[in-house]
Amino acid sequence: MFGVAFAFWVTMAGTTAPTPLYPLYGDAFGFTPFTVTVIFAVYALGVVVGLLAFGRLSDQVGRRPVLIAATLLSVCAAVIFILAQNLAALLIARVVSGFSAALVTGAATASLAERLGQNSRVKPATLALFANMGGLACGTLLAGILADLAPSPLRAPWVVMLVLAATGLLGIVVSGESSDHRSSFSLRFQPLHIPGEIRSDFLRSAMAGGAGFAVLGVLTAVTGLFLGTVLNESSHTLTGLVVFIAFACTALGQLLVRTLKPGTALPVACIGLIVAAALIAVAMATSTLPPLLIGAAVNGLATGIAVGHGIGSITTRSAPQHRGASVSTFFAILYSMLAVPAIGVGVLIRQTSLRPAGETFSAAVAALALGVLLSLVRPAKKAA
Repeated sequence: MFGVAFAFWVTMAGTTAPTPLYPLYGDAFGFTPFTVTVIFAVYALGVVVGLLAFGRLSDQVGRRPVLIAATLLSVCAAVIFILAQNLAALLIARVVSGFSAALVTGAATASLAERLGQNSRVKPATLALFANMGGLACGTLLAGILADLAPSPLRAPWVVMLVLAATGLLGIVVSGESSDHRSSFSLRFQPLHIPGEIRSDFLRSAMAGGAGFAVLGVLTAVTGLFLGTVLNESSHTLTGLVVFIAFACTALGQLLVRTLKPGTALPVACIGLIVAAALIAVAMATSTLPPLLIGAAVNGLATGIAVGHGIGSITTRSAPQHRGASVSTFFAILYSMLAVPAIGVGVLIRQTSLRPAGETFSAAVAALALGVLLSLVRPAKKAA
């Protein structure tokens, strides 16, 4: 159980480790902020393709082979980063990281559920949540600390990630298979599926969660640039801390959604997203750090609530035979929203500068969240 959870954690940690290193890569390889957003987007698109192509693979060949493949890809990504000498190597490493995240997410979550069982004191979903979001949060903070303290800031974080990933791989190799069931193997893209019985709730949750993921993506891609060029803060640890707060609060939000009534979860999430967008816009306009930190935390909480509500609706209210495809579709939307807006912000930065680009992006996120909120209010008025 702990071997699977650790492999899940370290694989996800490897996907956010580049965040505080992007300014260093820009200086070393001579690329622009727009290129940074493309590098990040390539990872997110890799996750989407991986989810659609390999989302059912662990059902077909077993959890253990897929987990071995995922952690092996994480090892390969770390090696590529260690040896990277140009932009092409970074792009390849990010694609490999995206595939590792896509493979590990479903296989590790299913394996933990099978190993723990529903009567365990530790709920499988909770452990999977902390392994997933905990890895995303800790990877960026660990890399930032190492980049500040180690003599080789572009190599040392990846040496540590390589050792951790290799340890995770060894743990999976020596563990047993948790699933006794197999379906026939077929390598084809999983068709997207929006469950008709909860279509409105699904789309609203996906749009609200997607707005939050868009902010997470932009924070991951350009926080280092904002701190370095606007606030003149060169601390890579601080960059990692901002993103750590965002992902840690996303995990907390997914736990908090269980304490909210189903009818209040999405309105609370939308209001939180609007507040977070306003705080990030204030940080850009005033060139101050506190609103950025608070905005990252509020956005994480709101995103977690929206995502938790969406996944809860799918797993409890949609047809069982389509739940796997529905969950994959839900996350494909989220990761698409993680990637595309980041590239849009990169284009705006190139055309204007970071601050107006950030303010424009914040306004777009607030508008999307407000649209979802208004769509929730209108049906209530009609019912009244």
